[in-house]
Amino acid sequence: MKIKYFILASAIVIAGLGCKKSVSDDGTGTGGGTVVVANGKALPAGAVDGVTYLNSGTSAIFNIYAPNKTSVSLIGEFNNWQPTTMNQTPDGTRWWVQIDNLDASKEYAYQYYVDNKLKVADPYTEKILDPDNDKYIGADVYPNLKAYPTGSTTGIVSVLQGAPTAYSWKNTTFTRPDKKRLVIYELHVRDFLAAHNYKALKDTLNYLTNLGINAVELMPVNEFEGNDSWGYNPDFYFAADKYYGTKNDLKAFIDECHSRGMAVILDMVLNHSFGSSPMVQLYFDQTTQKPLASSPWFNVDATHPYNVGYDFNHESAATKYFAKNVMKFWMTEYKIDGYRFDLAKGFTQKNNPTDVNAWSAYDASRVAIWKDYNNYIKSVDANNFYVILENFASDQEEREESAEGMMQWNNLNYAYNEATMGWVSTSDLTRSFFASHTFTAPDNLVTYMESHDEERLMFKNENYGNASGSYSVKTMATGLKRQEMAAAFFLSIPGPKMIWEFGERGYDISIDNGGRLSDKPAHWEYMADPLRKALYTAYSKFVKMKIKNDVFNTSAVQYVATGSIKSMSLTGTGTNVLVVGNFDVVPATGAVTFPSTGTYYDYVSGTSITVATALTSLTLQPGEYHIYSSARLN
Repeated sequence: MKIKYFILASAIVIAGLGCKKSVSDDGTGTGGGTVVVANGKALPAGAVDGVTYLNSGTSAIFNIYAPNKTSVSLIGEFNNWQPTTMNQTPDGTRWWVQIDNLDASKEYAYQYYVDNKLKVADPYTEKILDPDNDKYIGADVYPNLKAYPTGSTTGIVSVLQGAPTAYSWKNTTFTRPDKKRLVIYELHVRDFLAAHNYKALKDTLNYLTNLGINAVELMPVNEFEGNDSWGYNPDFYFAADKYYGTKNDLKAFIDECHSRGMAVILDMVLNHSFGSSPMVQLYFDQTTQKPLASSPWFNVDATHPYNVGYDFNHESAATKYFAKNVMKFWMTEYKIDGYRFDLAKGFTQKNNPTDVNAWSAYDASRVAIWKDYNNYIKSVDANNFYVILENFASDQEEREESAEGMMQWNNLNYAYNEATMGWVSTSDLTRSFFASHTFTAPDNLVTYMESHDEERLMFKNENYGNASGSYSVKTMATGLKRQEMAAAFFLSIPGPKMIWEFGERGYDISIDNGGRLSDKPAHWEYMADPLRKALYTAYSKFVKMKIKNDVFNTSAVQYVATGSIKSMSLTGTGTNVLVVGNFDVVPATGAVTFPSTGTYYDYVSGTSITVATALTSLTLQPGEYHIYSSARLN
């Protein structure tokens, strides 16, 4: 790889990518480059952040960015946990040392000992050992997990290995699906399968293949505090969380997804970090329990609402440098296809800690930060890599980012759930459509009815659904059929879509069951229920319809998104479509406009109708819907 240079705190710093790269035995480095030495001891050319291996893994250079520290030593199993003094670079920002005579096949635990009082793991490590949580990871999930060095040290330790078992990728020619055809399936490894590991997840991919989706979005999988978590409490950004399996298990899962035509998107949490992060600990005020003002990465106080943990300052050169290294690492090491950036609206230094409206307003500085990150990602991988922002900012801001190819999360949970429950007056689906966001095309708006963050549609159907006479949304059969109608609309609307796990079978366990963040039962037995299986089958049919038919990518869309009778007209090349449904709980009559006259085929029932005039009045029973097309759909 080429070594790149970034200006950081008035010093030239080598921007490497963590714990896997090697330099040649003569020390000249794989990337070359010249280090100017004024005083102190310069970092060897080619050395990267974390650990750089030399001499086939029998030697290693350890390198940590820790400006304004008095001393840093290296402790670990290779020196019997006795401090080895590290060299400080001339600019005073980095500490490094070379250790020789390592066994390249052996795993070694190590830490940095800072100012003779603080022990921290390596921020760039690809594996940690946690004395409090590793004991709950079974051998079926992570075989032969290295034992924690009890009695030798305390706290989380990093792990290095000069010559680990490399993963041999099977699929090297994967082509990512076009954004406008993207149907993403968001899942949480912990809750999707009781086994909560990548091996079992890989073995379950037939379920997603049959559903027809072409992208999987994993909730955070880098190391986070504890085991039983959603993963939005990160502490180590280069280490795959062991609670889900080994790094090679994760690579095998990604490889298998690619073999099946599925992209893999990672949920990346770079708005904040939590207290077990060595970067937090290095500059932390124990009295106030806040980061110090001298921290290169974190704000003393969060600059925006809804922050958790400790807030990254994304205007800091040190933070930008670190974030870019994280982004590049997962792209190159794991061959992932996209990021969904959590709390993207938090990447701002405008001080709006309590004013949500001010925080959501157009922020040119935040746009500039995201353009910089997006351009960096493109420099690493320009081949249709997905950048998805959980932003929920102003239309102006999202439109400007969309023009750069960034995609925006689009939460329609409330409106769709009001529609499925039969509460017509509050079921406005207008924001499903790209034009309502002032976008010029649908490609960059990732709409969803459910995500990990919202209450489940079917739970609210069963508990709060509307009724009229014998027709009640609270009845499971009726509630599921209304989920089917909503899915027909949702997946017909042009633009990328996201499905939250098990929405396709009417999952009805509340998000707050046992606590919002607690693990939830997967209920795989639902697939034995004919009614739930019918919903899965309908989802599969609509997903494949969307992906395989160009008309569902059109920008020529007319819609009526309010009222009982909702409809949309899609004009494509050679095929036109009208989608219509009655979201009330009583029969309703409404005028709909077909894109053209002639014969139309009903994708739902398989029957056909003749349309004599484009403007037509239809009477539909509650929950009745149709997908009419002027030519039979694939």
